[in-house]
Amino acid sequence: MKVAIVHEWLDTYAGSERVLEQMLAVWPEADLYALCDFLPDRERAFLGGKMPRTTFIQRLPFARKRFRMYLGLMPLAIESLDLSGYDLVVSSSHAVAKGAITAPGTLHLSYVHSPMRYAWDLQAQYLRESRLDRGLKGAYARWLLHRLRLWDHASAARPDAILANSRYIAERIRKVWRREAEVLHPPVDTDAFMPVTEKQDFYLIASRMVPYKRVDLAAAAFRRMPGRKLVIVGDGPQMPAVRAAAGDAPNITFRGHVAKAELVALMQNARACLHIAEEDFGIAMVEAQACGTPMLAFGRGGSRDIVRTPEDSDTPTGLLFDEQSPEALIDTVERFEAMRAFSPAACRANAERFSAAAFRQGLRDAVARHLRHG
Repeated sequence: MKVAIVHEWLDTYAGSERVLEQMLAVWPEADLYALCDFLPDRERAFLGGKMPRTTFIQRLPFARKRFRMYLGLMPLAIESLDLSGYDLVVSSSHAVAKGAITAPGTLHLSYVHSPMRYAWDLQAQYLRESRLDRGLKGAYARWLLHRLRLWDHASAARPDAILANSRYIAERIRKVWRREAEVLHPPVDTDAFMPVTEKQDFYLIASRMVPYKRVDLAAAAFRRMPGRKLVIVGDGPQMPAVRAAAGDAPNITFRGHVAKAELVALMQNARACLHIAEEDFGIAMVEAQACGTPMLAFGRGGSRDIVRTPEDSDTPTGLLFDEQSPEALIDTVERFEAMRAFSPAACRANAERFSAAAFRQGLRDAVARHLRHG
């Protein structure tokens, strides 16, 4: 088969680039396309020397630093790609890549990280945080997002099949695009995390300190549980609010930014890891499970796919709570300590469902299935 892979843009090696890396591992001979490529040389190794074919966005003024300001032109740019002559097109999409135009005989499989949140359910928050919720600039931004929604919904009909990275994202796809999506969880480098059986007497939350992560709730909860230790790793603009929620509680330790090896050691030795945000997926939860560590997580978003609870498994790997509040977390910690039914081996086995090898095989199977029934 002649294969093309369409990626959104290349400017850093992050979550969607890890997906791209595994796509290139499945189809090393594929041609690579992207809206623009400003990836630093030090982060290009995962491309295996491949140079992507880019669009006119690459050559626009100030694009190297501010290509996102051309969001309104990105649908036109992605539609300008010449993908004729390919048997298979695989797109990795969180904005416009799924809107690539393919020939009638081409199978287009789109792996969707999320529909554009800033154009749909998070529009009001996006406009408010960008200070575009009033005035002429605000009116233009609302008009632009309206046009993006129309294009986004129409172009969602173009892929022959859609893969979502979690059941949560599949539900969002059904809501905004009225399309059914299969679930294929993103790849996690589980080999980089080894399980530890003997746990120490502390709980761990590792996160960027931004509002939606709700780390302040963990601090407030453990301030009310002086007999239980909490280690908080990370930094960010929400740190003052988190420290205020912790007060001067001696059982809460702030570690700030730590090296990866130290973070892995903390995840390996923690009694349990906490996750209070509502995430599309949540790779950090899988990494903790790969360390043999149970999760106590908010039960919305990707945590429902990752954490096996006593209600749905004979080998549970954690507990979910239904409310983002200190009271809900306190209750969950107490239930967790009373149960003592979580084995490091079960946590590790659960994490293997999300390995890079499992992702590659799932991708191959999806393509084969749709080619067979095409």
